Amino acid sequence: MRVGRTALSLVLAFQLAACGGGGSSSSAPPTGGGVTPTPTPTSTSAACSLSARQDFADQVLNEWYLFPDLLASVNRATVSNLDDYLDARVAPARAANRDRFFTFATSIAEENALINSGSSAGFGIRLSYDAANRRLFVVEAYEGAAALGAGIDRGTEITAIGTTSANLQSVSSLFATGGSQAVADALGPSTPGVSRVLRFVQPGGASQERTVTKTEFALDPVSDRYGLVILNDGPRRIGYINLRTFIIADATNQLRSAFGTLNAQGVTELIIDLRYNGGGLVSVGDSLGDLMGRGRVGQVWSREVLRASKAAENSTQLFRNEANAITPTKVAFITTGASASASELVVNSMLPYLGNNMALVGANSFGKPVGQFGFDLAACDLRIRAVSFQTVNASNQGEYYTGLASVVPNTCRAGDDITRPLGDPQEASIAAALDFLAGRACTPIGAIDTGSEIAGTGATGGQSARQGLDLPEREPLQPRKPLPVQRELPGLF
Repeated sequence: MRVGRTALSLVLAFQLAACGGGGSSSSAPPTGGGVTPTPTPTSTSAACSLSARQDFADQVLNEWYLFPDLLASVNRATVSNLDDYLDARVAPARAANRDRFFTFATSIAEENALINSGSSAGFGIRLSYDAANRRLFVVEAYEGAAALGAGIDRGTEITAIGTTSANLQSVSSLFATGGSQAVADALGPSTPGVSRVLRFVQPGGASQERTVTKTEFALDPVSDRYGLVILNDGPRRIGYINLRTFIIADATNQLRSAFGTLNAQGVTELIIDLRYNGGGLVSVGDSLGDLMGRGRVGQVWSREVLRASKAAENSTQLFRNEANAITPTKVAFITTGASASASELVVNSMLPYLGNNMALVGANSFGKPVGQFGFDLAACDLRIRAVSFQTVNASNQGEYYTGLASVVPNTCRAGDDITRPLGDPQEASIAAALDFLAGRACTPIGAIDTGSEIAGTGATGGQSARQGLDLPEREPLQPRKPLPVQRELPGLF
């Protein structure tokens, strides 16, 4: 059996099914060990039986899994599908906080289509919910998608869902009867042409109802609305870049264009907003590093470290020359508990070069310093994503399993104020980032604070809302079995 290893690694930030959902994220190694085979239609023969797929999974894990001492032996008779089998095999690593549902099975064809097409089908919104109060909010809306065209944007609260106006169910009742999965189910499959009637409220506005039909839309990594904004803070000019995902290959070109503008205008202080970015292609993360690496070409950007038996596969990525690169003097990285993998790699890799001239702003990141290679059983359209390496920076630092707040020297706690647009200097996290860049004081992030918080949607207001203190926590709405695109862009519908 030939194993094809792809040059991509992904991460899931799932919550336990008992908690009713989860988020996701992803990252990828900068160099690959083979080319992904072109998938063929899934076979129904014994070659693709559950036993055969378990054999394949065992081959991958036994040879490549980063934590071989944390693999369990599993009685195959006790599991009925491959997902449960993988979960059982890596359960000891999960218990040790080393593999929080990062090892999984997926479709070769679906994953490759996501990376190469850069599009998806749906309403074009990312949803997050406040579990305690059973409320559902839009945190981001994609340009050119159906929801934004219907007037649904960041800050919208969806209060009821139905297939017609006559059978609308309140979001609160859906949460009460079936948790977040019931809400995800009510929104329907991610198929073009599927319609739902949504009752929603804009911040400070009246309740509205619209029929919204799912369509194909572009997963634009750098938004045309707020992906690049030049902010003025007194006499200082600050470059704000919002990167939605690393998973789309074209993100590199979009970042190059953004940094070309910063370079031309002499901007050296940055806010890099990764608050919902679960990761993606490590090659895109490397390019983002190169664009902040003027004067550092040839120095170490990051290293990948595999298990001892695979040490020959270890690699080092150096800063490369980029025509639009700048030398940043200060950088504030905005993160939440949904920021993981390639997002964390970028922040960690800048630490040796910026030190006290950088800060983590918002909430603590997810804490995923490991990555996955993809191993393909092409005849069955099966890809096993197995945790296979750890990433470390030029100082060999990479132990941030509890989030980057444990290693970044400067942190500023702030809320995610969804009542204001991304790119708005008065939005809570951006305001805190501006405070850090200007040398103003802020409240540190707790070492275990991984919550993603909302401001302006509950009773709390005023200065505490601006700073993100004492606000209700929310998390991305995620089905129990997310599509590949939902693994990479948690909360996407």
